Amino acid sequence: MTERIGYLGPAGTYTEQAALLYAADGALLPYPTINAVGAAVAGGELDAGVVPIENSLEGSVTFTLDLLISQSGLSIRNEVVIPINHYLVAPHGVAADTIRVIYSHPQALAQCRSYLETRFPNAQSEASLSTAAAVSDMQASTLPAAAICPQRATEIYDVAVLDRGIQDNSVNQTRFAVLARNDHRPTGHDRTSICFSFTVDRPGNLYHCIGEFAERNINLVKIESRPTKQALGRYIFLIDCQGHREEPTVAAALDGLRQRVDMFKVLGSYPLWEPANG
Repeated sequence: MTERIGYLGPAGTYTEQAALLYAADGALLPYPTINAVGAAVAGGELDAGVVPIENSLEGSVTFTLDLLISQSGLSIRNEVVIPINHYLVAPHGVAADTIRVIYSHPQALAQCRSYLETRFPNAQSEASLSTAAAVSDMQASTLPAAAICPQRATEIYDVAVLDRGIQDNSVNQTRFAVLARNDHRPTGHDRTSICFSFTVDRPGNLYHCIGEFAERNINLVKIESRPTKQALGRYIFLIDCQGHREEPTVAAALDGLRQRVDMFKVLGSYPLWEPANG
């Protein structure tokens, strides 16, 4: 049976490209927002969903982190990593020196900030829901407009390519999370993502939590925080560690951590991405 795979659409996004790498034979279905993809997976409408979670230049995609923290019935099953190569496009006949507004996803705009400030200092940047939706926003604009989008979008939509490779750093990659109702079985080359928080803020809280991993020689590959959205100065901590939650040492660290915190959630254990997987 063909898997139903949702992704942040419309067609032509980097997320669609990641979804094609993950499941080229799947039935790919575009959704308008990251939250819509997550809700469709959790509700059983989709077998899996592909959403961006981290960029090498701009860091984590907070919409995805907040979704994983708040939405029940979701786990990270896999990850996909792709290089990001931004194109600047415009409607046919629109000259670069007339452009007054440039549309793209906020992450793409941020990744091209220096380029835009240098080449289009008087153009206004406008956020779109995705890098492909930016093309539609551009086409609907009453002002001379351009869009930052992937190469795939230039092949799908009738646009003129003004420039390519416009990201400020050539080493630009995005990691995508494959969301499902269950995570992945152990492969021996895995990562586990978790989140936790404290009801009472005490000195040493975070230190002792991290110590559960250090004592067992488990490498932490990422640690960050998100506001709880309940009170200023209250945070939810997110950690990625090497290993699978079912491995004895990782399981012991997670059990020890669980005893030290008030909210605890495993966001998933999943295989580390390797280009050969694509």
